[in-house]
Amino acid sequence: MNDRVNSDTTTSRKILRPRRLALLGTVAALGVAALSIAPGTSPFGMNSFIAPAQAAEAAATPPSFGDLVSKVKPAVISVRVRIDRDNDKSAMLQQNRMDSDEDTPFDQFSRQFGFRFPGGMNGMPRQRHQMITGEGSGFFISADGYAVTNNHVVDHAESVQVTMDDGTTYKAKVVGTDPKTDLALIKVDGRRDFPFVKFSDQKPRIGDWVVAVGNPFGLGGTVTAGIVSASGRDIGNGPYDDFIQIDAPINKGNSGGPAFDMNGNVIGVNTAIFSPSGGSVGIGFDIPASTAKLVVAQLKDKGAVTRGWLGVQVQPVTSDIADSLGLKEARGAIVDNPQDGSPAAKAGIEAGDVITAVNGTAIKDSRDLARTIATLAPGTSVKLEVFRKGDSKTVTLALGELPNERQAKENRNSDERRGQPNAGTPRLGLSLAPAGDVQGAGQSGVVVTEVDPQGPAAQRGIQTGDVILNVGGKAVASVGDVRSELAQAKSSGKRSVLLQVRSAEATRFVAVPLA
Repeated sequence: MNDRVNSDTTTSRKILRPRRLALLGTVAALGVAALSIAPGTSPFGMNSFIAPAQAAEAAATPPSFGDLVSKVKPAVISVRVRIDRDNDKSAMLQQNRMDSDEDTPFDQFSRQFGFRFPGGMNGMPRQRHQMITGEGSGFFISADGYAVTNNHVVDHAESVQVTMDDGTTYKAKVVGTDPKTDLALIKVDGRRDFPFVKFSDQKPRIGDWVVAVGNPFGLGGTVTAGIVSASGRDIGNGPYDDFIQIDAPINKGNSGGPAFDMNGNVIGVNTAIFSPSGGSVGIGFDIPASTAKLVVAQLKDKGAVTRGWLGVQVQPVTSDIADSLGLKEARGAIVDNPQDGSPAAKAGIEAGDVITAVNGTAIKDSRDLARTIATLAPGTSVKLEVFRKGDSKTVTLALGELPNERQAKENRNSDERRGQPNAGTPRLGLSLAPAGDVQGAGQSGVVVTEVDPQGPAAQRGIQTGDVILNVGGKAVASVGDVRSELAQAKSSGKRSVLLQVRSAEATRFVAVPLA
């Protein structure tokens, strides 16, 4: 046993000795180099060794972010909201209910984070109309009090309060929200000298330094640093996913906070994390500044976002599809089906066409096409380069307005005309449009254009494409009619409302509970 140990020890020494010599040889060579550059200088003098060592140490020392932080931190705010616990439409509440039921680590892809339940959520007795508090982050973008945060932070909030870095608190109002990009614009009145920051005009490079500031776990202004890890990330959040990935630690409560470059400009808005535990593991996602600028400008101007609509169902072009079509490379978006009455259908776009460019800019895939069209305003004239049956052609058309957003705008206008605030109307979890506006739906009733899978209507089997003919025994022809009948049913003390619904199979009556 001892012989074996000694033998191993000896062998180890033999292996290590040449390595030590190699290192010493390198240092000796540096000494000779110094001697040859500065004749007459002793090879053992301090100048030959300390200067290179100091230079290496200085190069390895990360920069201080102190000056940057002192410049931008006053513009970052904590955002506190109060939400009715019974409001099943709140994105914050939905996510926290999901989180409480998750069993596996990878189920916790925590998109909506930043919520804090007094006393904890589990085991809390449910009380009607109980108000609970959520916290997130935000930042001022103008001296007169406009600030950016996430949509899911202020979604269906009864009240919003912001706290500045010096502890001063203000009431805020929601100017507009955009669920598709998870952005919201809020406004604080009373001052015109708020500290503010600007969005960056340049796309960050992978590897660039980034500083995140926010309100993690409700602790107040906290700063973390890291680098840009990746760009163009698709996390399955929606058709316009184009996230910047950073490794600066962000946690629950950082939602809506800014990420800065070294010039103090905002490169992104913190909105999501990947986390097995709910805390940061160094994988966070930011909405790019380029996206935020476009969305915020529309929210400030109109209170809502309108996007161009082409009206096609598309999929990426794989190498097999490219080969079968005779395309030289796998790029572009192949049209599965142009929607009836859409701008694309009217312009002659056909199933099997491959859209390879928009206004001369190459299209990589179907996601790239969706993002490109979404940045253009309805009514914009665009030129599409289309590959069809071995030939390329150019198609010019005028974009329409994305139907769901058009209907949401009509709903808001109808509410204002009728004096019926959204908060007072029962919600079924449906987006609706007059049947006459949807080709093939007939002229009676309203068409279901979108269904919230967590809403009461979905739980009763109502699906997209169904036509609601009457509500509570009265015929409906508009979204306003539906809202009016729902409000009437609620004011009468009913706990459910009877809908007559026509689907592809048959016409039936469905009793839907009033939220």
